[in-house]
Amino acid sequence: MVQTNPFVIEGYLSPEYFCDRIDETALLTRHLTNRCNVALIAQRRLGKSGLIHNCFYQKAIREQYHCIFVDIYDTKDLNEFVYALGKGILTALKPKGRKAWEFFVNMLQSLKSTISFDINGNPEWSVGIGDIQAPDTTLDEIFAYLEHADKPCIVAIDEFQTIASYPEKTVEATLRKRIQNCHNASFVFSGSKRHMMALMFTSQSRPFYHSSSIMGLEPIDRTVYRDFANRHLARNGKTISDEAFSYIYDRFDGVTWYIQYILNMLYTAISTDRLLTTDDAKAAIAGILAQHRFAYQALVYQLTSKQKQVLTAIAAENGPTSIMSQAFLRKYGLGTSTVQGAVKVLLDRDFISQDDGAYRLCDKFLEMYLQEELQ
Repeated sequence: MVQTNPFVIEGYLSPEYFCDRIDETALLTRHLTNRCNVALIAQRRLGKSGLIHNCFYQKAIREQYHCIFVDIYDTKDLNEFVYALGKGILTALKPKGRKAWEFFVNMLQSLKSTISFDINGNPEWSVGIGDIQAPDTTLDEIFAYLEHADKPCIVAIDEFQTIASYPEKTVEATLRKRIQNCHNASFVFSGSKRHMMALMFTSQSRPFYHSSSIMGLEPIDRTVYRDFANRHLARNGKTISDEAFSYIYDRFDGVTWYIQYILNMLYTAISTDRLLTTDDAKAAIAGILAQHRFAYQALVYQLTSKQKQVLTAIAAENGPTSIMSQAFLRKYGLGTSTVQGAVKVLLDRDFISQDDGAYRLCDKFLEMYLQEELQ
């Protein structure tokens, strides 16, 4: 039998492979079982999706609710949102048996003719985005299902702030109205653009103002995470030194996905030494950067020379707060208009983010790649 690498990078396996978040899981579970919607706000890759799935795994939820997870990060308008929501619900219901999914399919009268079935009679989401001719009508049908489903539903919508950029300017208001009138479902609105999420849920002028409890996530405690790592590394006859783990934790600001990725590599590293050191951690990181180098070259190639210059300057400064200052502009040979134009593009295309007044690259490995290019 192939041994599972315990340091999961994508998806969710079970609580055994999920580090800590005991208090957060309990709080989120309590909110949802008390019919309280939640806005879950944290930077990308800190573990929001994992926390939601860990919550779905809890006995109090998995046996009593239909649990639906929808990622709308790549959606561009209401049509694509409805497509993602419908597909997410059908995906969640298929394992529950015919009775569960058949009721949903029958509710989708506007799409019923475009849903196909496999050789076993199970539904396939063969709907094309272009098949959704009247997204408001289909959205009404989806909410009608949620309201009348045989079990209460929990719907987690990941990267929820995306709806604020849709060309249809009334999406927030129409969604809020439907959610407000849906008494058989609770919602988790998960988002990584913290300033946008904060505005959506705390500004009096926005439809979702005071509609949900707000939860934030902080990095997992260093000691707890190190103990988790060593417990699983022991299965492969290894342990990681305090210094090595602290190097990884600090280099990536405690962000879960990066730590998991490096531990994943270290778990299978070819080494006769039981103790993993800082040199081993650095070697693992170097290996990851080498694997990604071609992809990063292609990614950066899409940018203009000025955009790349601004991106590289932000990477070199590691979280600058004053990119319009004369000192920053002089140091990197940039002009005010150049920086303003480049930053807008880099923010729009998710190369960088701006939180707490600082500009940072969204991908810390890309940041390290650009820092190496400067050397």
